[in-house]
Amino acid sequence: MSRLPNGTNAYVNGHHGLTNPNHYDYSNPDEASAGGQRDHRTAGYGGLNANFSNLSAPPDSAQGISTPLDDQSTGMYNGYEHPRRGPGEPNYGEGQGGLRSSERNNHVPATLYGSGPAGRQIEEHHQGFNSSIGTFHKIQSSIQASQIRVRSLRDSVQNAKSSLMEAKPELQGLGVSSQRYENMLHVLGQILDVSVPMVYDTSSSVQSDSFNHIHMLLEALDRAGCLDVTVDRIEQRLPVELFTIVNRTNQEVKLRHPMRLRKAGRLENAVLAHDFHDANRRSEILKDLLWTLYSKFEAVAERHRVVHDVILGIARRKGLRQSGNLTGSFKELWKLYQSELRSLLHDYIALDEEPLTKLGRSVPGDVNVLQRNRRDKTKRVFKLAEMDQQTSNCATEQDDLDKMLRHSVPGLVSRSQKRTDTQHDQASVSKGGSATHTLLAESSVFNIALLLPHSLSFIQRLKEIVPPDSDIAISTLTSFLDDFLINVFLPQLEETVTELCTKTQLEPDAFREDAQWRQLATRPVLKSAANFLKLIKTFCRLLDCLPEDQSFTQPIIAQIVAYHDRCRGWYRSLVQRNSPRVPGEKELKPAAAMAETVELRGVLDLLWSQPDSGEVEYLVSKTKQAPLVPIDIISDGRAVASLCLLYTSMQWLASGLAELRHVGPQSQSQAPESISTRPRQVRRWTLLDLNKPHSGDEPIHLPMTAESAATFDVVIASMRSLALDALFTLQVDIRCGIAHMLGRLYNAPYSLPYPTNNPDPNVLSLNSDLLSFDDTLSSYLDDKEHRFITDGLARLMDSLLVTHAGDIGCMDSNGCGRMQLNILVLQQNLKAIEGGVQLSRSADYFELFAEGADAVVERAQQSGAKEADFSIEEFKSLVELCHSEALQSQQRESSMQARKKLTEHLRQLDEMVR
Repeated sequence: MSRLPNGTNAYVNGHHGLTNPNHYDYSNPDEASAGGQRDHRTAGYGGLNANFSNLSAPPDSAQGISTPLDDQSTGMYNGYEHPRRGPGEPNYGEGQGGLRSSERNNHVPATLYGSGPAGRQIEEHHQGFNSSIGTFHKIQSSIQASQIRVRSLRDSVQNAKSSLMEAKPELQGLGVSSQRYENMLHVLGQILDVSVPMVYDTSSSVQSDSFNHIHMLLEALDRAGCLDVTVDRIEQRLPVELFTIVNRTNQEVKLRHPMRLRKAGRLENAVLAHDFHDANRRSEILKDLLWTLYSKFEAVAERHRVVHDVILGIARRKGLRQSGNLTGSFKELWKLYQSELRSLLHDYIALDEEPLTKLGRSVPGDVNVLQRNRRDKTKRVFKLAEMDQQTSNCATEQDDLDKMLRHSVPGLVSRSQKRTDTQHDQASVSKGGSATHTLLAESSVFNIALLLPHSLSFIQRLKEIVPPDSDIAISTLTSFLDDFLINVFLPQLEETVTELCTKTQLEPDAFREDAQWRQLATRPVLKSAANFLKLIKTFCRLLDCLPEDQSFTQPIIAQIVAYHDRCRGWYRSLVQRNSPRVPGEKELKPAAAMAETVELRGVLDLLWSQPDSGEVEYLVSKTKQAPLVPIDIISDGRAVASLCLLYTSMQWLASGLAELRHVGPQSQSQAPESISTRPRQVRRWTLLDLNKPHSGDEPIHLPMTAESAATFDVVIASMRSLALDALFTLQVDIRCGIAHMLGRLYNAPYSLPYPTNNPDPNVLSLNSDLLSFDDTLSSYLDDKEHRFITDGLARLMDSLLVTHAGDIGCMDSNGCGRMQLNILVLQQNLKAIEGGVQLSRSADYFELFAEGADAVVERAQQSGAKEADFSIEEFKSLVELCHSEALQSQQRESSMQARKKLTEHLRQLDEMVR
């Protein structure tokens, strides 16, 4: 096919010379048939045959094609019978731009198709093929559009499927709430109308409808006149039954968890050792206990609600106005629940330092049971459960007692009840002699993360069960938790935080490199710092489970301050020496003392941000005023490594603690007063998200107020300042070491009888110290800190070699050669530390010595006093050094002549100053 001329978008089949834009007008079949150039199939486009007599022609308006109708026509148009012009009909294509069969417009003669039936059939198929092209493109476009829609629908279905398969915590929470509401509706549906006498349905069973059974019993007891006695008996049995429920629950949980899981060490030790697997095992035990126990408590409360409503309905039905003595059992139940919850929280959180009294002791013989004196609470009370029930006498007496009880009080003792060994299982005895339950896990403040959310969840569910007409104020159900947190939990928290943080500092390797520092930081850090930060984050996670209160935050901030003070004390122990002036006293070494001076501190602070800030001149002047001794230098490589560790640890710890800073919008400003004088703060327990999942990936924060945040910021700034103290001490100490070693270098003799090729031993020792120092810095510090300490060493050494040249007593040419060799050796060593440095100033200085005193004076006069490479004092020292050998000559005349020349040279140098 070819595109038509004149800019049209239509196509023709096998013809390039058509000029008529309306080429779809096939009203003249003879002319239209002249345009073909290739063979066509016998059935036209799509394999259609010639038998189309039953098909009707398309409408005239289709595709805008002019098609005169003729019932006798047999032409094809787009698969239909195409009307053709009869022998005597006019040519509708003429004068309308139709196809022409003239040789001018057709390159293929019209006789190609012939004039017989075969030619006409070919012509018809050709016309049908051309007319089908437009429809084909439309069909193809529709297919492509359908494919795109199918792909889009498929992607949508896949996205919907993956979205439905994803776990959504919010939907899970809604599902739990919906299930709870459904259970409540089910409970309400089971409670009958208590305003009318009950008609008992004998077909129902106690197991399937316990509420209805309770209703029936109460109605029967009321008719028997025993309702008030029953209520009194229920109130009397409540403490015993609840205690029994707790004991049985403990036994069930113990059977589900082996002894090796329950008898592990203290949870605090697991936290220090970062044994989170052990902590998870403990949490599973507590979760099992709390879920089981609170579900039983909730079931008991639901049935007591039934008792309350039924009794209240009976009282109203009988017209009893004062029914408080009959309906007060629910209030008693809540008091017992409070007692059990308080006991449970206390037992699993408070640490009793005194060991539990051993069971099995006999009653002391000197106890007078008839005397009404106050009992000594330090001595234990005898319990029947503590008897040795394995003996034959005890077993016989127990059986006799059970028979008597069953005979006198039927139902009190069940025949199927089996007595088990209750030693350490039923109850243990605490310090006050009161019975307590067996602990399934070690007591720890970290248990509050499980105990408090589960207890709050139980109280929230209990609020929905409390009768509206009871004497219980719903808003005060959690008031006992406030007292518990302040009076029990907070002291335990302070004690635990202090104990664990102190342990991190008292370990033998606390202030050594942590073996696993690569998992925490980019550079080595102290083991105590790594453990301390982990511990602080653990306490922050613990506070996330509690209502926001600065009473819980203050102990953590106090320990951060204590650790900073401990690190500062360790820093001072590294940089102290015995005072030479006051025996028995300690004072800072010169490097640390100078790093803390206001003058040098300002220079070092500027140098930390801007190199070459003038510290060389300060150090040169200080070391010249007070020469250093070996004890002034931090020469121990371990001390250097410790200072590096202190710097990296304080910077790393300060950054880690700063990420915990969080001043919430709900934090209230509180003065740092004592808890006893602080007004009681009502905690909004409803703000705690009890169903919030804790995956361990959520951000950790330490809640603060504006006041506590100010204290926190101060200690963080102090940590960073301590880190800079250690860094600045290292920067100054390496320079003090250079000054000390170069001072020893000038004390060596430089009047030698013969040349030497060996440098001074002090030079070799200094080079060794510098390389060792540099290796330590490379191992512990980043490039910025490393460059801060080592950059400028060559400039300092170059200046010291020139400034202290006057300390050389006498120098000859051989001594000058040795000094130049020393300078060369020092320069080569410094290149391994700084790279590309040269001691050009000191080398030039002693090169002038080799030229003589006259050359020195001439050099000074040529360069001028202000623009000279050396100062006037340095020129004078060099002139004196040039005459030193002659001044010490044994010949008097040579000595006096040298002194005369020296005086003249010094006078010339003084004139330059004037």
